[in-house]
Amino acid sequence: MNNLNISQILEHIPHRYPFLLIDRVIEYRKDTSLTALKNVTINEPFFQGHFPHLPVMPGVLVIEAMAQSTGILAFRSLGLAPGTSGAIYLVGIDKARFRRPVVPGDQLKLSVSVTRRMKGIWKFDATAHVEGELCVGAELMSTYRAESE
Repeated sequence: MNNLNISQILEHIPHRYPFLLIDRVIEYRKDTSLTALKNVTINEPFFQGHFPHLPVMPGVLVIEAMAQSTGILAFRSLGLAPGTSGAIYLVGIDKARFRRPVVPGDQLKLSVSVTRRMKGIWKFDATAHVEGELCVGAELMSTYRAESE
């Protein structure tokens, strides 16, 4: 299955409102890549304070949306479900660049691809685009940790 709706996403990631930042997965390739969507609306709780006069999605939350995309890719690739045996943790962010603000009404297209997997560390290239325009790019690293560790 390449697409995941919100119910299926909730089976593959531990995040919940107001911190769930993925609305749909539109493409998935095991051990390789994932593309997801985040619909940005004025109803997001962070817009009350960032910034009331000029609402802009915080860049760290765009990074978090990309990280959640990597979590779904890793959980599905490993054949695991969050909370049943452990968690996938974000362990590094490199080369993050913010190129365009994300505002209410935008639809973020989040693309992540595995660039390396070694000794339990996954490394990903991650981007967020709006209407084909690059908003954020970064290299993200994560690892799986079993509950008993």
